[in-house]
Amino acid sequence: MLRQTATFKDAGLVRSRDPAKLAEADVVVDVGGVYDSDAHRYDHHQRGFFETFDDKHKTKLSSAGLVYKHFGRDVIASLLDVDEQDPKIDVLFPKIYDDFIEALDGNDNGIAQYPTDITPAYRESTSLPSRVGAFNPWWNQSVTEADIDARFEQASQLAGSELRDKLLYTANAWLPARELVKSAFQKRSEVHPSGRVIALERSCPWKEHLLDLEREIGLNGETNILYVLYPDESNNWRIQCVPVKPEGFENRKSLPEVWRGHRDADLSEISRIPDCIFVHAGGFIGGNKTRHGATEMARLALEM
Repeated sequence: MLRQTATFKDAGLVRSRDPAKLAEADVVVDVGGVYDSDAHRYDHHQRGFFETFDDKHKTKLSSAGLVYKHFGRDVIASLLDVDEQDPKIDVLFPKIYDDFIEALDGNDNGIAQYPTDITPAYRESTSLPSRVGAFNPWWNQSVTEADIDARFEQASQLAGSELRDKLLYTANAWLPARELVKSAFQKRSEVHPSGRVIALERSCPWKEHLLDLEREIGLNGETNILYVLYPDESNNWRIQCVPVKPEGFENRKSLPEVWRGHRDADLSEISRIPDCIFVHAGGFIGGNKTRHGATEMARLALEM
């Protein structure tokens, strides 16, 4: 991240805990026992350090979070080649922290993602911290300090490329979807008089945006959106249930049980809606050959 900034783009790297060497450095990260942004000292290991990204977050920052907190806007502007005052940075800065950096802070500080004693059903060993950790020498390998420095640079390049890819997707795919969802949201009463169904003109990431828009205008359990319609890659139409949470599988109102697991003519006969394609056995999504058919599925699902 620091090498994306104008100040440190050409900085060399010294890996050391020697106080004399640290005193000579322009910026010190993850060592030294000092957090002082004015002096560009960004360590988080010292007793009494409890800094978080902002007052809405509880995860203690690691060096990654500290650098991002102070340089993240500059980093985003550099990677996107835009001015640091570009309004999209106001959206991207907290979004990238939530979706990318906070997990690194939690991992580095030993904070369990789920604060329970539940045993996971499987092992996850392909996370970014795991991939970075794989650059460390094995316990039974003999390596020099120069080898370790070279591996550190490789790990830095890996982490940097993943941050860049995440940012480019968020800025150029996730963020533009907001306007599509907002437009559909504003026209929701044209789809169904209840205002509880929206129809997107294109398939796009919609869950987070929809829930944000609902919060902004104060929609609640009696008025929030239940179904989203959109065309798929075959120009058929889908009806998808709005989940209770963006990352969850619990729906606000699932498609009717009697439709679930049926397809094509069988489903059209049961629902009495022409051109049906399917309803998933889980009841969270269905399909129809036409927008009108998908709208009819939403209308009946609301009533049933």
